[in-house]
Amino acid sequence: PARIANISKDVTVNEGSNVNLMCQAVGRPDASIIWKYHSPRGMQKFVTEGQHLELTAITKEQSGSYECIASNDISSPDVRIVQVTVNYPPFISKARGTGTRVGQKGILQCEASAVPRADFEWYKEDRRLFNGLNGVKIENQGKQSMLVFFNVSEQDYGNYTCVAMNTMGMTNASIILYGPGAIHDVNGAAAATRCSSYLFSSVILLQLLKF
Repeated sequence: PARIANISKDVTVNEGSNVNLMCQAVGRPDASIIWKYHSPRGMQKFVTEGQHLELTAITKEQSGSYECIASNDISSPDVRIVQVTVNYPPFISKARGTGTRVGQKGILQCEASAVPRADFEWYKEDRRLFNGLNGVKIENQGKQSMLVFFNVSEQDYGNYTCVAMNTMGMTNASIILYGPGAIHDVNGAAAATRCSSYLFSSVILLQLLKF
């Protein structure tokens, strides 16, 4: 029967690296080898035939399990798996502001995908916020971070920055806590500033047309 005699160990690499996997098998008659890929989401597909599997400039989407299958039609195939983990910098997939009345509870949400898992920091303007100080609580759950205001005051309204970072890099997103009367778009960002920008641009254009 076919038997896998040697196979690459599990590997962790940075996005953009080249990965070479090896799977050697013995048997009479000679064993044939194929590789299959299994994604973390359950998708699987055939990759290639032969002892060697080369992944050039690997992306985070190629992270997952690579299955080596050795067979020679004598008995059941021998199957072994190599786990490939791809490190990549954070990207923020969700940044949600909220409209909250004074005296009520408000929550700003920030979600970031990253390997290794991202650490989060929150800022208002240039001032970093810390858990338990100034009436706010920072709750981190997996890839999500929430900035919780237990008793919103007028001074709490404004622009906040969520920073997500790991050993591969960092990114940030702007999130707004606004009052119930503020005009806001679907992403929770106050639109009043945007309207002011349009008005300012219109004034400049009118001035130019006079010349």
